[in-house]
Amino acid sequence: MGRRLPLRGLAFALAVALAVAAVAGLAYGGAAAWKTLEIVAPLGIVSALASEWVAARRWDGLRRGMVALAALAAVQLAIAVALFVQLMFVSRHDAVMTVLLAVYAAALAIWAASRLGARKLGELDAVRGALAAVGDGRRDVRVGLAGDDEIARLGRDVDTMIERLDREERARRGLFAAVSHDLRTPITALGLLATAIDDDLVDADKRREYASRMGTHVRALGALIDDLFELTRLQADDLQWTMEHVRVDELLHAAVEAMRPAAEAGAVAVRAELRPGLRAPRGNPEQLQRVLFNLIQNAIRHTPPDGSVTVRAEDVEGAVEVEVADTGGGIAVEVRDRVFDPFFRADAARHQPGAGLGLAIARAIVERHGGAIWLEDAAIGTRVRFRLPAAVP
Repeated sequence: MGRRLPLRGLAFALAVALAVAAVAGLAYGGAAAWKTLEIVAPLGIVSALASEWVAARRWDGLRRGMVALAALAAVQLAIAVALFVQLMFVSRHDAVMTVLLAVYAAALAIWAASRLGARKLGELDAVRGALAAVGDGRRDVRVGLAGDDEIARLGRDVDTMIERLDREERARRGLFAAVSHDLRTPITALGLLATAIDDDLVDADKRREYASRMGTHVRALGALIDDLFELTRLQADDLQWTMEHVRVDELLHAAVEAMRPAAEAGAVAVRAELRPGLRAPRGNPEQLQRVLFNLIQNAIRHTPPDGSVTVRAEDVEGAVEVEVADTGGGIAVEVRDRVFDPFFRADAARHQPGAGLGLAIARAIVERHGGAIWLEDAAIGTRVRFRLPAAVP
């Protein structure tokens, strides 16, 4: 099938022709209006078809396409002037002056269009060059276009994309390095224990002890893999949850009671402080319980004996905010921005069990609920606080 007619272009050309004829009719009468319409209407139809043809062709570069459009405009102007000179009985002197002025206006228009086109094509070349450099693996390039036009906004979008890609690749490399580090220790221990058992270097009692240690390492590896899988699915938005109105007071009481044995084993007091009449945000109770378990367990681990962990909840500006505060050693200011990153553990906590995924998983769950999680300033210990939007009545 052939190409469809450019109906919009034809309609626009005819509308402009009628408008020009109407102006001529008001100024010079009906005969001038009809003669004008006879000239500009066919010319407009031909120009619309030619413009569609030029725009539809795949030129070797935008510059050639713009030159073709500029040439089409110049030819259209020349034909229009020639027809008016011939059919409207313009004097020779007026015809010459009209042609000169038309040529002058066309030359200025083509020059101005070429200058504007050269600038915009240069900006497109900058965008193309930056994308090509990114494709070659560079992440230090930026388009850096000023202004607020379409190409400048495209350049800023490309710069933002490059920065985000750089951050994600840095995070991915850090994640791979952390996973490798956390896997190396238990795998090495498993290899040594298996070799000792296989070579009959130990007696039966030691063999059972080594087998128990191997079981501990295997469980730790299994927990690490499960956490990694869950974090990956959370970050990929690959989980579907059933949402309902959540009673925050009941959720906090249940979490505190569930973690009380672990707290008592470490001689740490754990308690809940709740404001009456808390809102009921929409959420998934099991996932929010997971957040509380991670935060409370993390607080207990970093609280010395005879210390305390307090869980609070209150309504704040149309949302429910939950806080887990401990009386431990706190978190250094220079690393506070990284505590929710996967596998991050402060130096003082590297002897603690776990792979450093608890806070990262907690952040992913809270953000999936439309909330936010952060560290509050604390005179003693650490205060982790998260917000859940209140359900609309």
